[in-house]
Amino acid sequence: MQNNPCFVAPWRCLSQCIKEGGTAFSKAHGCELWDLASRNPEVNGIFNEGMACTSKIVMRAILSHYKDGFNNIRSLVDAAGVLEDTAYPHIKGINLDLPHVVATAPKYEGVSHVAGNMLDAIPNADAIFMKRILHDWNDESCVEILRNCKIAIPEKTGKLIIADIVLKTDDHCDKFDDIRMAMDLVMFALTCGKERTEQEWKKLLEEGGFSRYKIIKIPALESIIEAYPE
Repeated sequence: MQNNPCFVAPWRCLSQCIKEGGTAFSKAHGCELWDLASRNPEVNGIFNEGMACTSKIVMRAILSHYKDGFNNIRSLVDAAGVLEDTAYPHIKGINLDLPHVVATAPKYEGVSHVAGNMLDAIPNADAIFMKRILHDWNDESCVEILRNCKIAIPEKTGKLIIADIVLKTDDHCDKFDDIRMAMDLVMFALTCGKERTEQEWKKLLEEGGFSRYKIIKIPALESIIEAYPE
């Protein structure tokens, strides 16, 4: 996916973004990635296949180190990757995505596909699972999404499960740190987002209504951030 000409072109616009502002993808293509994917089936297919491939890798790490985190959940938004594991037949899954993504989504037993926009509203559920989503967005949009998450889950028992990169600020490196930094550049080139440190995540979560959180490390680029409403 990253070597496709469509996704290489924005990298040539990075200096222009630094001088003028804006996003590299829109300077290369005249629109943002999500808009191009919605009207270009080839780009949509390449992107969806790339995301499905990386999802299989990170889900193995999540399910091997966070199995108990899904045990007491009866309904879960964005659940396809979880419900592929037969250990969770009790969970009612809701896959929320943009209409052009849902239109090509494979069917899974126990999962309902819902066309929508998380910036507008999120279906109600016991918990929300957001894997490699918030790093696509700037801080303002992330706060909007988090506030919609808070509305969608129970105030006392609900939780938000985020699987995303947490950049380190100390010298204790692991084998994934160089790739985490490279992913920060990928976000700069392709979206309006970025990878974040724990302090940056803490600020976003507090502004979005999640004052309590804990970070669980897994053997992957991402960590799990388990957040709870105020």
